[in-house]
Amino acid sequence: MAKQYAIFDLDDTLLDFTRGEAESITKLLKQCGITDIQHGLETYTRVNLQVWQQIEQGAAREPLLEQRFTQAFNKLGVTVNGAALEQQYSQMLDHNYYTLQGAPQLLRQLQQAGVHLIVGTNGVKSTQLSRLAGAGLTPYFEQVVISEDVGYAKPDERFFTPIFSQHPALTKANTLMIGDRLQSDILGARHADLDNVWFNPHHRANQEGYQPTYEVDDFDGLKQLLLAE
Repeated sequence: MAKQYAIFDLDDTLLDFTRGEAESITKLLKQCGITDIQHGLETYTRVNLQVWQQIEQGAAREPLLEQRFTQAFNKLGVTVNGAALEQQYSQMLDHNYYTLQGAPQLLRQLQQAGVHLIVGTNGVKSTQLSRLAGAGLTPYFEQVVISEDVGYAKPDERFFTPIFSQHPALTKANTLMIGDRLQSDILGARHADLDNVWFNPHHRANQEGYQPTYEVDDFDGLKQLLLAE
């Protein structure tokens, strides 16, 4: 049965966050005199993953985000003003408008088919809204829910409260939550009792103790799930 609602994660589900992140971090590494860029990127990625795992477990966002650059550059042997780098990085991300190939076309087809489209993303409100608008995706969505606004991040089930409030007809049977991260998108959907789709184009192994309702590796597979009669 065709779905009536689709809740989309943004980063690396519709927007190409990884590309913009790598470009921005590379600029900061060079600015701070780091010459082994690959090692620098890997170091930042490890620290950043730990930071977001803590945020998703309920830790305060701002102190952790301001510390991630201090921690990463310390591991690289460089002392920096982490808060200043965080601010500079945020400004760079505000202008990361890259989309995954085929994302606008998918949203257009779903909208034309009558699917209600909702954004459900962890992140900084100003950054996510700027990127949505810059990528030209804002008009496709009826509601944009961002963790900074809600006060809870996926996988906390309370993240979904504004979505259920605005869409009382939304149910497990007529809705799919779509995202690339098992630990936030899929687990969050499970906590909220929603069927879900793990968008996994890179064929990452599932090392978690739970399974998504569905798994797809491209937008064609996702479209078939959403529009299946």
